[in-house]
Amino acid sequence: MSDAPLPLDGFYAVIPAGGVGSRLWPLSRADAPKFLHDLTGSGQTLLKDTWDRLAPIAGEQRIMIVTGRAHRAAVERQLPDLADANIVLESEPRDSTAAIGLAAAILERREPGVVIGSFAADHVISGEALFRSAVVDAVAAARAGYIVTIGITPTEPAVGFGYIECGGPVAVPGAKLVEKVADFVEKPDLESARRYLEGGRHLWNAGMFIAKASTLLDELARTKPDLHAGLVELAAAWDDPATRGPAVDRIWPKLEKIAIDYSIAEPAAEEGRLAVVRGHFQWDDVGDFASLAKLNTAGRSGELAILGEHARVLADASSGIVVSRSNRVISLIGVHDIVVVDTPDALLVTTSEHAQRVKAVVDALRLGGSNDVL
Repeated sequence: MSDAPLPLDGFYAVIPAGGVGSRLWPLSRADAPKFLHDLTGSGQTLLKDTWDRLAPIAGEQRIMIVTGRAHRAAVERQLPDLADANIVLESEPRDSTAAIGLAAAILERREPGVVIGSFAADHVISGEALFRSAVVDAVAAARAGYIVTIGITPTEPAVGFGYIECGGPVAVPGAKLVEKVADFVEKPDLESARRYLEGGRHLWNAGMFIAKASTLLDELARTKPDLHAGLVELAAAWDDPATRGPAVDRIWPKLEKIAIDYSIAEPAAEEGRLAVVRGHFQWDDVGDFASLAKLNTAGRSGELAILGEHARVLADASSGIVVSRSNRVISLIGVHDIVVVDTPDALLVTTSEHAQRVKAVVDALRLGGSNDVL
């Protein structure tokens, strides 16, 4: 008999699997986004890693995926145990509020009072027991009426993440430590990030949200009533195939595009309805090639990470990362913190220092009409 922890009662996990991950171009593309790649050498995609992490907490039949129509086949190949009723297809991207809000509205109709947790499909997490512990505390706080986020204890003064300022503990039955959120902080400058790290009151914002579906919807009705009305109308038509398609075609393109941080989290924090649980597990959003290099060298400077099943790389006194998706021989001599991404139709060469600027290249290609490589 297994002594593994049982799934949490009344809890549903939602995985928004959208976005391209443009800072990982040309590896990540519209037809092969970041969550469909193995970026850690685990032998499976980030999406499958996320599923495997959440299945023991929610149960395989209680995980909902929200993704684009174009990715349905790939998602279903990755997740053969995904229930057909639990794949929600977006006709076009409308940002995280629409994706998570629609999931909340559908699940609240199916199971009134359900607690949902939204977890990105393309993050890397290790420390399964610590992750589960944070989710358990967050679910307890959600049952107490809070919208809850899980913040990550900073390990360095990173300027690529948003920060959550903790406002002091609140008593929640069944949870070890839950704190009020005093403020959300956008990506800071280096001096501010150093101050946040030293002060101990700020956590990295990892974009995880846990709440009763009804609480999320009530907050959305307060801040974005038109968006809320559209999502509730969509949910009412969702589980009938005869009404779903026409409702999506009529409603979805008109929904406001806005991130859940702005539509729900920040307003809830201002009203004292947002709480945070500190996550002590290891977390990385793999936001650019610099973080991917660090992830694959365990943070050791001076090493070269090589990704690609058939990569042919010769290196002498070089460090950084090489991602190879071609049969070319790549030779590096005396270069440091370099980023080389070689694919059959596009080549990227930059440095770790400038890895965040890859998105600007993608924007320029899009404006120039080079959609064939996007």
